[in-house]
Amino acid sequence: QVQLVESGGGLVQPGGSLRLSCAASGSILSIYGMGWYRQAPGKQRELVATIASDGATNYADGVKGRFSISRDNAKNTVYLQMNSLKPEDTAVYYCNADGQLTYYTPFDSWGQGTQVTVSS
Repeated sequence: QVQLVESGGGLVQPGGSLRLSCAASGSILSIYGMGWYRQAPGKQRELVATIASDGATNYADGVKGRFSISRDNAKNTVYLQMNSLKPEDTAVYYCNADGQLTYYTPFDSWGQGTQVTVSS
């Protein structure tokens, strides 16, 4: 089994910054994609940003230029640097990772979520 543990959420004022981290642990052969998603109250979960094993990134239009995703493959960790935060960024942020436990066994796992609240 793969466990994803997120950290770094909290309360921040509009215009502020936060950095989220997500570490994957378990008997992992390889990790392909890692990413961040968010879910605001009453809304569906949506993609924020993803990063492939080769470093290729993808961002939701609403966060381009403000958020930056990165990963440390040696630590099986993905980060999300969030700058110029807006009240509409308030949500529970979830980490996701997919890859292989063994040659024959894929995985696709989610973290428990971390709350980000942007408010004055």
